Amino acid sequence: MTQIINSFLDVAGEYDAAFVDLWGCMHDGIRAHPAAVAAMQDYRSAGGRVVLVTNSPRPWASVHKQINGMGVPDDSFDAIATSGDSARAAMFRGAVGSDVWFIGEDHDQSFFKPMELLDDPVTINRVPLDQADGIVCCGPFDPQAHPDTYRPQFLAAKQRGLKLLCANPDIVVDRGETREWCAGALAQLYTEMGGESLYFGKPHPPVYDLARRRLAQVDNHVDPQRIICIGDGIRTDVLGGLQEDLDTLFITGGLAAAETATTASAGPDAGALARYLQAEQVTPTFAIGHLR
Repeated sequence: MTQIINSFLDVAGEYDAAFVDLWGCMHDGIRAHPAAVAAMQDYRSAGGRVVLVTNSPRPWASVHKQINGMGVPDDSFDAIATSGDSARAAMFRGAVGSDVWFIGEDHDQSFFKPMELLDDPVTINRVPLDQADGIVCCGPFDPQAHPDTYRPQFLAAKQRGLKLLCANPDIVVDRGETREWCAGALAQLYTEMGGESLYFGKPHPPVYDLARRRLAQVDNHVDPQRIICIGDGIRTDVLGGLQEDLDTLFITGGLAAAETATTASAGPDAGALARYLQAEQVTPTFAIGHLR
């Protein structure tokens, strides 16, 4: 049964490290959540390690710069692991071929930045769909447009047997008060249409392997069972943590705020939370309205 807690520090002593989600947990897509930042600073001051594990399709250095600008300071975390880095490594190893049709916004161009640590990487060329060996998806061209707008292109791609590399398995995110579609929604549609989608972010194993390697770079003495996964995505952050046999802290005031009756100052409601978790068939170890 999920335990509702008032503060992460109530249970933090049970864990050597935390894999912490960014969007909906540490920030809202526009600015940092001060209480979440303070909680991670306090946890680190007590000896805990914090790896920010995000489904951002960007390289970690780009995410680092972005969150600093939002007000997430360096002393609130030890390392960053992004689904973008996991997916980029697969792309440069040829997972979807060398000629790719790219779906994403202008700010996602850093996805194609060379990875110097790879031996003999594949040269990637961005081409029109009818010339492509595969698809790289960092997110829709327009995050407000419904994924169904891609059906004609996806039908053509499926008929040619193209694989879609999904750099961000999230379905939606909330940028402030505005909900936006993510790459995961497009990959889900492509799969439903009979195409093959390759995933590299939460809840899939590659990004957790990367997170563990990033953690080992800063501290190789962490007990692998004393890691907690924290985030607001029940089918990404929480499900991913459970699949890794790790404890989880569900932030109910993010994507599931309405369903769990979580407000800015209160929540979650125990009954609403129980109904939501039963419907999702996912049981986190702990739940809290907002990370603090």
